[in-house]
Amino acid sequence: MASRTLSVFHSSTAYLQLDCRKSSQSSLSFPGNLKVDVLVNSLLSNQLSLRSSRLKPLLRRPRAAVATVSFSLPTAKPERVSSEKMPKWSSRAIKSFAMGELEARKLKYPNTGTEALLMGILVEGTSKVAKFLYVYGITLFKVREETIKLLGKSDMFLFSPEHPPLTEPAQRALDWAVDEKLKSGESGEITTTHLLLGIWSEEESAGHKIMATLGFDDEKAKELAKSMDEEVVLSNQ
Repeated sequence: MASRTLSVFHSSTAYLQLDCRKSSQSSLSFPGNLKVDVLVNSLLSNQLSLRSSRLKPLLRRPRAAVATVSFSLPTAKPERVSSEKMPKWSSRAIKSFAMGELEARKLKYPNTGTEALLMGILVEGTSKVAKFLYVYGITLFKVREETIKLLGKSDMFLFSPEHPPLTEPAQRALDWAVDEKLKSGESGEITTTHLLLGIWSEEESAGHKIMATLGFDDEKAKELAKSMDEEVVLSNQ
């Protein structure tokens, strides 16, 4: 009886081993004549294509930014805009104007005044007139401090418009600069020197008062005007 049981056990074990071999062979079998290396290459190519599709958005070139640059500043004389004789503002003067608007917004002022235009010239910092002011100790920090003393701090909950409109003195300062350039009869651009002298011409404006407080006077204004005339003469030689 024991020997019969043992033979049955052995036969069962042999059958199970044979069945396992068949199942393992069937799991490794492929339909038709498909080879293992073909399947591996196919899987690798699928993985590479998947990776490349994920990288495509990262490898795209950024679109070129489109920027428009204005070569004119606001004027109270609209007939000048269409005039062919209207001189252009220099890039430094335009940047100074833009920086002036930004300074007005930083201080949360509702308008861009002569004091903001003065700060804009100093923020731009690369023009001859900005360097002239720094030599005489008229810095952005001092002008900003004097502005707050003169005009006060704005309400902390007030927000300035994106482009704070010009005050009347600031607009007159811009037009003065254009008029002076036209009077000279010389070619060339309206510079930051014209802009600063335009601010100085507005004697009741905040910008003029702040400049005077920091040591700017008529003698320095004449010095700037003279150097501006000399530059025009040299450019025409």
